[in-house]
Amino acid sequence: MRIGQLLGSGRNADVYELNEAWVLRRYRDGMDAARELPVMSYLSASGYPVPRLGPQPPSAGPGDLVLQRLYGPTMLESLISGDLGAEEGAELLAGLLAELHTVPARLSPDPDDRVLHLDLHPDNVVLTPDGPVVIDWSNTEEGAPAVDRAMSALILAQVAVDPGHPAADGARLLVTALVPRLAADDGIPARHLADAAARRTRNPMMSPAETALIGEAAALVTTLAGR
Repeated sequence: MRIGQLLGSGRNADVYELNEAWVLRRYRDGMDAARELPVMSYLSASGYPVPRLGPQPPSAGPGDLVLQRLYGPTMLESLISGDLGAEEGAELLAGLLAELHTVPARLSPDPDDRVLHLDLHPDNVVLTPDGPVVIDWSNTEEGAPAVDRAMSALILAQVAVDPGHPAADGARLLVTALVPRLAADDGIPARHLADAAARRTRNPMMSPAETALIGEAAALVTTLAGR
């Protein structure tokens, strides 16, 4: 497997070019990528927009995943450039969450459980010529859809309440437009927002400064939800 140039980096993974069709995503912290494979395969078969899975070469490590190479800006890049407005962005995010939550759980026997992304925010949506594609399924679980909605709103709210973040104003516009749309899908009950906040607090990838904003972010989501 010939690994090409570095195409991008996230909090815990790097993405490298393999060729025009495929990329290699490699975790830097020893995480095992294998748990994502069956989830992404299941979602793809269900018609949900995820990257196609490529053949895993014999030389691939446990933290490696060969994925379809996607062309186009992330939703975050389009929001920052002004090509996508807050209302349109909120509609897109709400739609992707709602569509995901129509997919029954793969493993859970609870008929109310669904596949959850638990990190669905603008930087994890690529706007390809064929439509939006949701990436980074490292946090995926099965459970109540309201937890997923709460997590997306909370992530945006954390940015919105950070006075030093360059995207704070844009994030506030986006979360303000998003939360009412999520109300159409049974909203964000307080217990699920508390669950999302607890999960964010336990996230080892966040800095102490980011963690300190969770309470204020949760309060913003509560206010926007009209509770």
